[in-house]
Amino acid sequence: MKPYCCILLLSLFWIPCSAMQQTETPQRLADAFDVQGHRGARGLLPENTIPAFLKALDLGVTTLELDVVIAKDSTVVVSHEPWMSGTICTQPNGEPVSVTTQEDFLIFEMTYDEVARFDCGSRGNLRFPKQEKMVVSKPRLRDVIEAAEAYLREQNLPPVQYNIETKAQPAWDGQFTPDPETFTRLLYDVLVEAGVKDRTILQSFDVRTLRVGRDLDPSWRLALLVERDGDQRIAANLEALGFLPDIYSPDYRLVDAALIREAHDRGILVIPWTVNTLDAMQRLKALGVDGIITDFPDIGVQLLD
Repeated sequence: MKPYCCILLLSLFWIPCSAMQQTETPQRLADAFDVQGHRGARGLLPENTIPAFLKALDLGVTTLELDVVIAKDSTVVVSHEPWMSGTICTQPNGEPVSVTTQEDFLIFEMTYDEVARFDCGSRGNLRFPKQEKMVVSKPRLRDVIEAAEAYLREQNLPPVQYNIETKAQPAWDGQFTPDPETFTRLLYDVLVEAGVKDRTILQSFDVRTLRVGRDLDPSWRLALLVERDGDQRIAANLEALGFLPDIYSPDYRLVDAALIREAHDRGILVIPWTVNTLDAMQRLKALGVDGIITDFPDIGVQLLD
């Protein structure tokens, strides 16, 4: 279309043109944009640790994103892997855990007292050179919630959400993790006891966990995580799940206007992971996502209105 035609159309049909523009860019469904601190603030402090979660709160995130596994004594432990990571953890004797032997240190075979003896912060993380090194252990979920809620009260900050991923998959059942029913129930009980269940989201790549969560408590908000190398069709992923989740949470590189529109047409929020640059964050927000998950909440909070 030639420039003078555009001017004429805008002057004569201002409202229709505006409406047309809105249909081309999906609008967000959430009342407010949600900035989630991935594993707390992994780019700044050791992942999935209480200092990282408090840092994220201090920066102003609206949601703390974290992962959980289960210890031998049924303790819900905050950890991305069901073992001591060979890239960040150190044994109680001071020797670093290696990548080749990390699965010898299964959390599912340790009591929490044994888990707490490992240091998973002083080695730092090569992927995040700005991350502050410190001696810190993997916390219990109940301790994370207690520390976060106390900090919110002390600092007179508004309540936050907890977006909790169950690290589960069928091949791990009985070896690295309990069965989905046991896993999900243990998590649910901690959240109810802590009084924060209504501010939590259960997220997982494992559809079994989400199905159990739905059966356990239909009011529990659920998020389906989607890998980049899996099926990229939203309809196929929802069909595999068997119902509509509250949130569709894909690798951010999968997100385009068509995906957002398809999710929003079904009444589903779109919150992609893990978005770590301001340009990518701004692009996704302009497309109409309802929030982001980021390792750098110090950058992410710039998107809050």
